[in-house]
Amino acid sequence: MESSLAVPRLPPCDPGIPALSVVDMHTGGEPVRIVLAGCPEVVGATLLAKRRYMRQHLDYVRRRLMFEPRGHRDMYGAVLVPSELPDAHLGVLFLHNEGYSSMCGHAVLALGRFALDFGLVPAPAAGAREARVNIHCPCGLVTAFVECEGSRSRGPVRFHSVPAFVLAADITVDVPGHGQVVVDIAYGGAFYAFVSAEKLGLDVCLAKTRDLVDAASAVTKAAKAQFKINHPDSGDLAFLYGTIITDGKDAYSEEPTTNICVFADDQVDRSPTGSGVTARIALQYHKGLLGLNQTRAFKSSTTGSMFTGKAVREVKCGDFPAVVVEVSGQAHYTGTASFTVEDADPLKDGFLLQ
Repeated sequence: MESSLAVPRLPPCDPGIPALSVVDMHTGGEPVRIVLAGCPEVVGATLLAKRRYMRQHLDYVRRRLMFEPRGHRDMYGAVLVPSELPDAHLGVLFLHNEGYSSMCGHAVLALGRFALDFGLVPAPAAGAREARVNIHCPCGLVTAFVECEGSRSRGPVRFHSVPAFVLAADITVDVPGHGQVVVDIAYGGAFYAFVSAEKLGLDVCLAKTRDLVDAASAVTKAAKAQFKINHPDSGDLAFLYGTIITDGKDAYSEEPTTNICVFADDQVDRSPTGSGVTARIALQYHKGLLGLNQTRAFKSSTTGSMFTGKAVREVKCGDFPAVVVEVSGQAHYTGTASFTVEDADPLKDGFLLQ
């Protein structure tokens, strides 16, 4: 039987609190909630200034959309803002359960489709098979290339990263419960610690997700305490975002290599992690395990979804040798929503269960 509620309408809400309208997508199983309307103006002369402003003055928007009851511990989001860069089609602030990321590859893959489908970029020339979308992320300008038919997206998306580099290779970290563990720290728009599951006494393909999360979080906490992160361009980028546990198969192969990324507050990426793939390609290139334009496939241990990545050219980031990495994947739309808020609701700003 069809519903008798034929005309969509919002439930009762306080008129002084605008509804938050969103488009939901996922890339390889990892969600991204894109804010269409309802977020107040994010003030700042630069994107990094806007990121600081949102953290200080508008954090309730993040909590309302990422936390329960409207979201969940592993929800991810994107707020679109103007960019100060003349070549950018849009700027974006990334949201997660702990705060604001500097880069998010799975979200960039989704935003490439979104920007084309919602008219945020000029329509491609007649007969073009691909549209270019310049997205200003907190880490810098990232270019997405969207397969298209006219002004509609179709098929996979790929992006070219900011310069990716290795900050430290083969350093020893004392991880409680695991002893002395050798890790690498690399940057792909965000800094990650990389460690093979074997060094933690685990199998990334067979271990329970909870065990992998606990081990990754222990590595992140230990690395933060024992190793200083720095970035040559900005102190805003100088933080360890999380740990990626791998199957240890770093040498070039046509077979996929599997990993799991645990970031922020024990948040688990369902995808192979776009910025993580970027950093891992930079790490493999740095160690001589991968050449330019050699494509590797990366598989998520949680969903089995796949990204591919390759180093496309050498560059510099400060004094660090770096590479621009191309990452490819597929994003899909899952729905739209308008979230309302009642001021008398004691849980209106959300909550997370530990």
